[in-house]
Amino acid sequence: MNKTPFDHRDAMPEESDGIGRRRFLTTSVAVGFAAAVQPVMAEAIHTGSDGIVAGEVKVKVPDGEIPAYRAYPAKGSGPHPIILVAHEIFGVHEYIQDVCRRLAKLGYFAISADLYSRQGDVSKIDNIKDILANVVSKVTDQQFCGDLDATVAYAESTGKGDGKRLGITGFCWGGRVTWIYAAHNPKVKAGVAWYGPLGGAPEKAVINHAAEIKGAVLGLYGGKDTGIPMEDVEKMRAAIKGGKSEIVVYPEAPHGFHADYRPSYDATAAADGWNRLETWFKLHGVA
Repeated sequence: MNKTPFDHRDAMPEESDGIGRRRFLTTSVAVGFAAAVQPVMAEAIHTGSDGIVAGEVKVKVPDGEIPAYRAYPAKGSGPHPIILVAHEIFGVHEYIQDVCRRLAKLGYFAISADLYSRQGDVSKIDNIKDILANVVSKVTDQQFCGDLDATVAYAESTGKGDGKRLGITGFCWGGRVTWIYAAHNPKVKAGVAWYGPLGGAPEKAVINHAAEIKGAVLGLYGGKDTGIPMEDVEKMRAAIKGGKSEIVVYPEAPHGFHADYRPSYDATAAADGWNRLETWFKLHGVA
């Protein structure tokens, strides 16, 4: 088990334009929903921008800059608690942006950085297999941990984000990111991981980093998730036993049950999970 925090410098891309800066393939967040999720379900929730400041920003990283979407309350000087929003395999598209706005209306500085910027613009790829093979598989844990460190630094630099009250939430691929980043950064007070994969090869398995988590992570899983074996969930539950983290399973919910724009949406499980998220962050000092 690796007890050493990830060093994002190990993940610096070798390909560059000759002046030490990577050619970033994604330079802005998506407009609308990703091509691979069309058509969008009528149940898709839209949260307006009234009362908040919301929009795209650029986050400086050692080898360039990555696009991100951030939202925070318009009133009050802050700084506000920071919640990193780790996106699904579809990138920072409309659903993830809406989640940021929902969190901003609760009083948070919510920000989602495009963690695929070096690998490609997934919002325009209409085939999930291509997204997984050509983009997702090439993103290392070291890369996204370094980019999230930079995102926290950006949020603090604005004067609107309070890094001493740091949380993270993520969905699907971002659910795994939530577990891994909580293990990487001891400053993370709390996280909420929505159906993030837990198993895989030993070097990728989240369970191997369970002991490194200093904060409290709430894992939310669906009992009918065909991609995440309940055996993995129970192994993770056993690995975090005695600590501050917990796992909740919704027996009848499938994978992606919070994704209100997809057929997998389970309104009851999604609402309960969101209520738990609000309570969890408050309980563990991210409020």
